[in-house]
Amino acid sequence: MTEEVQKHSVHTLLFRSLKRTHDMFVSDHAKPVSLDEKSHKVKMLVKLRTEYGPVLHMPVLKEVRGKALNPSDPSDSSGYLPADDAEYLITGTHPYPPAPGVALTADTQLQKMPSEAGVQSMALALPPSQARQDAVRTAASVGDIHRHAGGAERSQPPQHTLALMESGGMKNTALVPRKAPTMPKPQWHPPWKLYRVISGHLGWVRSIAVEPGNQWFVTGSADRTIKIWDLASGKLKLSLTGHISTVRGVAVSSRSPYLFSCGEDKQVKCWDLEYNKVIRHYHGHLSAVYDLDLHPTIDVLVTCSRDATARVWDIRTKANVHTLTGHTNTVATVKCQNSEPQIITGSHDTTIRLWDLIAGKTRATLTNHKKSVRAVVLHPRQYTFASGSPDNIKQWKFPDGNFIQNLSGHNAIINTLAVNSDGVLVSGADNGTVHLWDWRTGYNFQRIHAVVQPGSLDSESGIFACVFDHSESRLITAEADKTIKVYKEDDTATEETHPVNWKPEIIKRKRF
Repeated sequence: MTEEVQKHSVHTLLFRSLKRTHDMFVSDHAKPVSLDEKSHKVKMLVKLRTEYGPVLHMPVLKEVRGKALNPSDPSDSSGYLPADDAEYLITGTHPYPPAPGVALTADTQLQKMPSEAGVQSMALALPPSQARQDAVRTAASVGDIHRHAGGAERSQPPQHTLALMESGGMKNTALVPRKAPTMPKPQWHPPWKLYRVISGHLGWVRSIAVEPGNQWFVTGSADRTIKIWDLASGKLKLSLTGHISTVRGVAVSSRSPYLFSCGEDKQVKCWDLEYNKVIRHYHGHLSAVYDLDLHPTIDVLVTCSRDATARVWDIRTKANVHTLTGHTNTVATVKCQNSEPQIITGSHDTTIRLWDLIAGKTRATLTNHKKSVRAVVLHPRQYTFASGSPDNIKQWKFPDGNFIQNLSGHNAIINTLAVNSDGVLVSGADNGTVHLWDWRTGYNFQRIHAVVQPGSLDSESGIFACVFDHSESRLITAEADKTIKVYKEDDTATEETHPVNWKPEIIKRKRF
């Protein structure tokens, strides 16, 4: 007669199995794993090589060199000690690790100050001073950012170094240490200060443009007017009326005496500044037109709209050359340049598109932003650009839109960006804050929150547009308190009064 097997739930069986396993191994529980001598030695060698690799090839003292060049010595002719031997030679002027040429062994207990020869060899090995580097440095290239300043200073191989030392020659290039890549130190920029507030508009000031001669600038406002102001004195020169809704974009042509404007009334107008009258309308947009830009070398105007398109217009014939479709939401900003890609747009669908002007098609779509892209700015000297969104400001490299770095910290809706050729990037936000950044390193060196004009609410502090004048000595911002504020560099500031308080973030190069 077969005995009936008692049935248990899976839950019970699982716990029984766990208990048996625990009982079996309980005697070994929490015991350290026995040390394997060979693997421990390999691990320590790897750690030493990683830690002191960059300085292994550097010159050592005479007595140690004599030992290293002795043929009976197990060391190889390259000046490196063999990998099996854990006695590494450390060169440096820090009290510990020990002085140059002293082997780091278990017997080395004393903290020794470096000898004179060690100090001299280290002084020769040091790279050029920061002051000298700053003096010769112009605007850094994108390559510098990727290299993180330090990859360029390559020393010669150890064999060559040793050969030079044997012959008695002391050549500086051979003594430059191989530095581990570091973040470049930010260039010092003087802080900017408010020096003029211009009021005159009766609504939010939404857009600004400076004319090519740098004599005057133009603003467009929610009071439906366009005003022209003298840049030197800040006095009103002229008011233009004609739009029937907020003026969202203005641009002054450098090729003809024309001013272009666009607004929430779907209109794009061309004003002749010799007669101060509208001479052309560009019809086609189905909704509010949010921004416009002029091509620098050909007579083409590009506008972008809430209808999710950007349109390319022939200025003279008013023909709609291309309708750039592809965005799925409002196109908030557009920029033109004379090299490929000639048109860049940023949209509320969180993407940036780089366009082929000839074909009227997208060359590349950048999808790294998580939120609306309301601002794009092109660097005046480098082949790079930046885009602003509430999640981050991102820098990109043309022509394919390769990501360079994030500038994090301006946690607000960024409406506008401006950059000058000194590498000062300005971001203006909806909450009235202006952040100033070092373009190359992404260091935020100044934050400004200007007070609103008397009679305005604090909630009316918002920056809608900002631009540098052509001398790059003035920064003009258009604000929600109906004013235009002009900033200039503080002449009294020095590196001592406003030091660079810089702490590099190693993990800052995340792409999203």
